[in-house]
Amino acid sequence: MSLPHTGRLFALDWGQRRIGLARSDDSQILASPLPTLVRRDGKRFPMPPFLALVKEYEPVGLVVGLPISLEGEETASSRAARELADLVGRRTGLPCELWDERLSSVIANGAIRGQGGSSRDDRARVDALAASILLQHYLDARRGSSVQ
Repeated sequence: MSLPHTGRLFALDWGQRRIGLARSDDSQILASPLPTLVRRDGKRFPMPPFLALVKEYEPVGLVVGLPISLEGEETASSRAARELADLVGRRTGLPCELWDERLSSVIANGAIRGQGGSSRDDRARVDALAASILLQHYLDARRGSSVQ
């Protein structure tokens, strides 16, 4: 399902322990990190806090990071991301699109280290930044921008 070209979008960067979140501006030019959600039991998606953010920011669509191996193959994490996209799409009633998230966490880790921080000590910040990078790449690709 194609996402609208105007209005705020959300991005989710799914992980074993945390879900990084980001949002775009209404004109879909700039992505910004949101608070990271924690999967307290390590299994279930933290739906109530996610739905509260959806209600607060009123996105028109969702972009879920699709973890693909560097060889271009899907993995168990890819299947989990597809299930997450289906779940959040159904629960919110919003259109949802999967987007290749390869290297977004690597870029986020490098950015944190470049600022003098430790990615090991601030995983939530890395996850939120990775979601923002994922969404920015999506927005740039939709506009046909060569900046990535």
